[in-house]
Amino acid sequence: MTTTTTLRPVDRVVTAHRQEEGGGFVVRRPFPTAGADHFDPFLLLDELGPVEYGPGEAIGAPQHPHRGFETVTYMLHGAMEHRDSTGGVGVIRPGAVQWMTAGSGIIHSEMPTDDMTRRGGLNHGFQIWVNLPAADKMTAPRYQGFEAEEFTRVALPGGGMLRVLAGTIAGHAGPVETSIPITYGHATLAPGDAVEWEVADGETALAHVFDGAADVSGTSARSGQLVVHERSSGVVRVSVPADGEGAEILLLGGRPIDEPIARHGPFVMNTREEIVQAVDDFNAGRLGSIPAVGSGVSRP
Repeated sequence: MTTTTTLRPVDRVVTAHRQEEGGGFVVRRPFPTAGADHFDPFLLLDELGPVEYGPGEAIGAPQHPHRGFETVTYMLHGAMEHRDSTGGVGVIRPGAVQWMTAGSGIIHSEMPTDDMTRRGGLNHGFQIWVNLPAADKMTAPRYQGFEAEEFTRVALPGGGMLRVLAGTIAGHAGPVETSIPITYGHATLAPGDAVEWEVADGETALAHVFDGAADVSGTSARSGQLVVHERSSGVVRVSVPADGEGAEILLLGGRPIDEPIARHGPFVMNTREEIVQAVDDFNAGRLGSIPAVGSGVSRP
């Protein structure tokens, strides 16, 4: 790990709240909320669960549309089956990632596998939404699926583990090909472990503690807290003291797009007129070929 001591200043700490989403599953969400709409280029961060399902209880997100951004699902426990209107199909198992570029429009579903539905079990994961610049919002949809063993894994001295999904953290690069410069990592810190992440000047850097407690760039954060570093320079350092209990942390970085955002449900564009067009295209069946999409999305 690097030894730079110039830490990025912390702009704010956001505490997540719980709410119900999709087919009825509960998420822990630091943004968007009334006090934190987005952190450019990230539009949403949801922690799904953890929840223990009994037989027949598992739920997911039935088919629905998206346009203008990317959805990224990272599973820690459980299994979800992805299907979309481009023909993309994949089962997201523990440690795996689905990186879906909605672009000009896609319809997809994320539902528990037959085995998960039949037997139940622990379900836990994350979904983030990544914005796209205006020039790329109408790009062709794309689906990327990665298994846990494809990601870069770095053992830490105290017994923890750094996983790099996309971008570069502590000199280690992840395999995901992103539409815009994005970093995505997962640090499991044992007592005494630390990770230093050199973020490019001006980029947004987020550290979300989702279990335990950690020091993030000199600021204490506990489970459910997002530590935000915006448009500055320096190193983001996450650590757990030798007498601590360990921590689980997501690391997210990206270059701000700096464009107007118009959002309505599953659509994120630059203007209201583009949102109206997206709704009309969906209701007219122009976003995909999956049947029985539902009764439509209301216009804003």
